[in-house]
Amino acid sequence: MGTTQLESVQEPKYWHLKTVLSEALDSDFAVGEVLPNERDLAARFGVARATLRQALEQLELEGRLQRRRGVGTTVAPPRVGVAVSTAQQDWAGGGTDEAWQPVECTTATAPASVCAVLDVDAEEAVHVVRRIRVSHGQAVAAELLYVPKSSVPELSAIDAPSGSARARSVLRELHRLGLDGQDRSVELGSARADDAKELDRLPGAPVLVVTTRYFAASGTAAVSVATYRADTCRLTFGDSGDLEISHESQEQQRQAS
Repeated sequence: MGTTQLESVQEPKYWHLKTVLSEALDSDFAVGEVLPNERDLAARFGVARATLRQALEQLELEGRLQRRRGVGTTVAPPRVGVAVSTAQQDWAGGGTDEAWQPVECTTATAPASVCAVLDVDAEEAVHVVRRIRVSHGQAVAAELLYVPKSSVPELSAIDAPSGSARARSVLRELHRLGLDGQDRSVELGSARADDAKELDRLPGAPVLVVTTRYFAASGTAAVSVATYRADTCRLTFGDSGDLEISHESQEQQRQAS
């Protein structure tokens, strides 16, 4: 059998450098340690800075490195397993939902793509709940939950006029509504400025965007757009919602590989 065109393509320089850097991270650097600047690293490995940047970006995407505001590029700890349950959402709090912390609730128009899923007019205002998910004491995700007013008709502006209190009121009403199911999609994206600030990332850093549509008897009850840190999270899925990968077990896997 002849050599295919793919087999004849040479490995890019940055990809080879990524492998070399990965080995150096294991042998020469500790978790949390700040890497030398790009000029010194490029000189150390005898490569152009453009090649070095490509390798560093790939290692960041794979969760080996983190770029931190005011600090620089550091060696990342093993990724934290974050369970994304397909079970019934406990909007009222507790259970698997207790890691989500309501931040605020506003009334605004939703993006066109969300309006289409919710089947609402582009000019129609909806409730927008912002939540932060915390795992192992670290903010790992920021969520925007879009809830049409028809899903929470009993919500009273008098009960909770603003802020996190109103967010909790919206979530309680969703809990009372009850849900018939949900579906979700996951894609790679770039951190927006507001998400980056809350997640201690730089704008444009790689993130995982999880979009979830919640169903009720009347149709789509809510849409969630959650942005997870791609450098620290390993998303796990299952009906039990209890699959977690500890720091220790991940480190053992890394050493075994």
